[in-house]
Amino acid sequence: MSHHDNLFIQIRALLQSDGVKLWEEPYYSEDLGSIEGALENLALKYSGTLSIDIDRCKFILTELQENALRTLAARREFSSTGIATLKVRRIDQHSGATMVEVKCSLDIMGSELLADIAKKLEVPNAAHVKCIASGKVVSANATLADQKLNNNQQLIVIVGDGDNTGEALYERINRIRTDVQAVVSSKNNLIEMEDQNGSQVYLPPSEHKALLMGMGFCEKARAAMNRKHYEEALLLLLEADEHFATCNSKFLESVDNYALLNLDIVWCYFCLKNITQLPDAERRLAQCSRNFGISYGDNFERLYSLKGKNCPERALIMRLRLLQGVIFFHQNLRNQAFECFEAAKTLLSELEINSDQLAVLVDMGFDPSEARMALRSFKGGTAVEQAVEFIHERRQQLKNARKKYKGSERAMERRLKRSNSKDCTWVNPRSVCSLNDMGFESGLATLALQRANNDILKAVELLQTESDELNGALPRLPVTIDKTKLAQLLQLGFHENDSRVALENESNNMEEAIDSLMCAIDSEEELTAILKQAERMAETGGQNRDGPSTSTASGQTEAALPAPLIEAVINHARDEIETYKAYERFNSDLNMSDMEYLDLPLIQEEKILTEYFNMLQQ
Repeated sequence: MSHHDNLFIQIRALLQSDGVKLWEEPYYSEDLGSIEGALENLALKYSGTLSIDIDRCKFILTELQENALRTLAARREFSSTGIATLKVRRIDQHSGATMVEVKCSLDIMGSELLADIAKKLEVPNAAHVKCIASGKVVSANATLADQKLNNNQQLIVIVGDGDNTGEALYERINRIRTDVQAVVSSKNNLIEMEDQNGSQVYLPPSEHKALLMGMGFCEKARAAMNRKHYEEALLLLLEADEHFATCNSKFLESVDNYALLNLDIVWCYFCLKNITQLPDAERRLAQCSRNFGISYGDNFERLYSLKGKNCPERALIMRLRLLQGVIFFHQNLRNQAFECFEAAKTLLSELEINSDQLAVLVDMGFDPSEARMALRSFKGGTAVEQAVEFIHERRQQLKNARKKYKGSERAMERRLKRSNSKDCTWVNPRSVCSLNDMGFESGLATLALQRANNDILKAVELLQTESDELNGALPRLPVTIDKTKLAQLLQLGFHENDSRVALENESNNMEEAIDSLMCAIDSEEELTAILKQAERMAETGGQNRDGPSTSTASGQTEAALPAPLIEAVINHARDEIETYKAYERFNSDLNMSDMEYLDLPLIQEEKILTEYFNMLQQ
């Protein structure tokens, strides 16, 4: 930020404080235009107040007057003709900003606005233009009025630059979107939600998917931020914001994911030098602060009591205080800005680590990220030993939590997923496991939880007081397995025991049994084997002419499998294999540390803090 911008903020604040309107007399006349004498007198007054050169002060006053007159003209035009003026700022973090004005009706579609902007910026394909207004990406398929755009609104446009040129950025965002959707929609649980201790987090299916989508976009955005591709990161974060918006607000308030999303969006605004989105930045930092208050307690008391005063989360608090100070600075609330910068400076000092100690831990084989966070939790001569202990304890904690989940809970979750495809009543698998541990049978536990709306205490009460009625509601008739269908499943390469269970659970419905068996496959290698077997059978009219006969195992001679079922297996396997490839692409640039979001090097933050402290002293 330049010294000129600093003076601009202070002079604008003086005008607002004094109630000076530069577009009215005595500073401006419709007949005479700008009145030099009045402006010079005002410049003399303010230059003395700010101890600056009078000519520079007059130059800034003239600039402010011209801005005000353009805004006034746009209001009059909109009032008389309905034509709005939109101020568009193209973001380019390498070559600076480009400002253009677009005049249009607010009743046009977003696609028309994007086409107008592309023409003015000489971008060949309007689809490569991404426009952001008040923290939301402008949709091509809705009117500007429906998207609440207003006359004189300031928009930012991202086209991309460097390696992320318009077309490359557009295609990369689309590929990421497709991959995230594929990975989250996979029935094989390729990504799962954990709390900080490694335990699984469960939500109703619709919210669970939305939150996973949002978190997936956040992970890719954080990878882009690490590469300093802030345009890409901002677009991904805003997509994440749309998915988080569909989740229950009370849940979002109780976790720090939404707080981090808002903090990261404002950080991208700042790194892109985009002060035009100041109102949205202020709103998002307020939301972040509220979420931190709920998750971490007032003044972070709950966080400090659980993890100690030296917890790595202080890096997030430091960035929050820094950005709050920046917002106050640009609002010319300099005292408040100074307080925030002082708080950020204190935290920064506490978070500094000894580079020699970091090198020792890295030489011992620890990842630099986990080593840095461990050292931030300890100070002094024994910091290395304590950091090693901290890392080992953390790894063991995660291992234990994940091991517990991969046993009974994951199996239970898969069974419930198959059940939920026919019954929309969602049951928390962890609650079922808890009732199993108490001695209740799985089927009864599931039914009780459905009726109790996942309230485990009410479910226990139902199991104790209405067990006869619940038992009566369970299916009683045994299912006789169709041996012909069993033989067909074995021809496809499915294991006999799994096939028997699938046919029994699905009452010999082949389509549902195949879907159940395909959902149980959890490796790309097994999917590939099933795919190859099904493709061979498709070529031979539904017969398995490779390998031994299955009649010995099943007691039934092989029967030709109907072509539609073979095609269903092939399509399902191909879809899931493509999902695994999407998963590989998704993970290609991610840091797999579970606490990577806390590992802020804070080098950039330190430079920003120094810069703004210097400007406060000017």
